[in-house]
Amino acid sequence: MTAPVAGDADLERLRALVENARRAVVFTGAGISTESGIPDFRSPGGMWSRRRPVDFRDFVASEAARREAWSQRVESHRTMAHAEPNHGHRAVASLVYRGIVTTVITQNIDGLHQKAGVPDTQVVELHGNSTYAKCIECETPYALDPILDAFERDSTLPVCDRCGGHVKTATISFGQAMPQAEMRRAEAATTECDLFLAIGSSLVVYPAAGFPIHAKRLGAVLVILNRDPTELDELADLVLNREIGPTLGAITGVN
Repeated sequence: MTAPVAGDADLERLRALVENARRAVVFTGAGISTESGIPDFRSPGGMWSRRRPVDFRDFVASEAARREAWSQRVESHRTMAHAEPNHGHRAVASLVYRGIVTTVITQNIDGLHQKAGVPDTQVVELHGNSTYAKCIECETPYALDPILDAFERDSTLPVCDRCGGHVKTATISFGQAMPQAEMRRAEAATTECDLFLAIGSSLVVYPAAGFPIHAKRLGAVLVILNRDPTELDELADLVLNREIGPTLGAITGVN
């Protein structure tokens, strides 16, 4: 790994912690993807400050709610579809490739970790994936572009051609149960790790934000890298309030 800037004690400590880890877990939130031009929906000016997110129960019960959900997806797709992994994603992928990071747990739905080279088998998507759609009844997957094209053309709502169920993006909506298989995978990786790197997350959305707490309680070193302070900073062994891409690039040599 490339040495960080001489005299930067926090970067030197982060590099040492990463180099000494044997089973590290990376946990990422929206902050790692904002550097790829994907806005944080929760931030001021983000979509959810302008348009109320659609609750899953409303999506199931109301045609109007389904239209609103797909309208929001059309808006976000214009930005997300063209986003590319940034230095942060590529740095994380390099740590996976080197065998330092065993698992990437992400709250993000953009698929950029996989696009950066992290195998699907080593990514746990707690909130699903927005790059495709699926039936909420039988889980048949569907390509997203034809659905969005039809919706933009005449507001056609997608229906499963296998079972007739409603089709939505393969994301976890408000009011929808968390994916149990993914939660179990995340818990297992967290339980076994010796270093837990929380990156780009405000750490306020539960149950996902419980994983760094769980890791710390089991004796793992907890590092928080986020532009702004978080509510879990007091638990962390190291906190870096910095830009993610340049920081991870400095300790991995990825640029």
